[in-house]
Amino acid sequence: MVQIRKANFSDAELIADLSRETFYDTFAEFNTQEDMDKFLTEQFSKEYLMEQVADQGNIFLLAYADEQPAGYVFMKESSHEALATKNVIEISRLYARTSFIGKGIGKALMNAAIDKAQQLQKDSIWLGVWEHNHRAIDFYKKQGFEKFSEHDFILGNDIQRDWVMKKEILNS
Repeated sequence: MVQIRKANFSDAELIADLSRETFYDTFAEFNTQEDMDKFLTEQFSKEYLMEQVADQGNIFLLAYADEQPAGYVFMKESSHEALATKNVIEISRLYARTSFIGKGIGKALMNAAIDKAQQLQKDSIWLGVWEHNHRAIDFYKKQGFEKFSEHDFILGNDIQRDWVMKKEILNS
């Protein structure tokens, strides 16, 4: 059974470790070691990730399976230029540990993120996903997300292309 809870600052080091582990496991085989090292050093340093957790404007939700940390979602108040007139929230990261992929962690985290967006009375939720991450794209499509734009994502020195996807939130 998957349990989701809101993270607090005492979880910052765990989230930093999960962030680095899951990002590396997801993308290392598709990128050079140099680009991965540069990105992890610049964007995923433990200090920077812990600052993100401490920022009151950011939302981190942790997933546990059998009392083991299995994944997390990071949401933040951020808009996309194509959504500038809407009340939106971004899913900046949603990752499950490799050993938990296919066990409902991603779906549980996505449901929790959508619930949070509804609680915050958002019109829609959006995210960026690497155009070659077909597993993630298929997952997001199954969750009701649709591609509406693209943008560049710089990983180390490599300029990559992300699809930008959104899901309308129905508030009741």
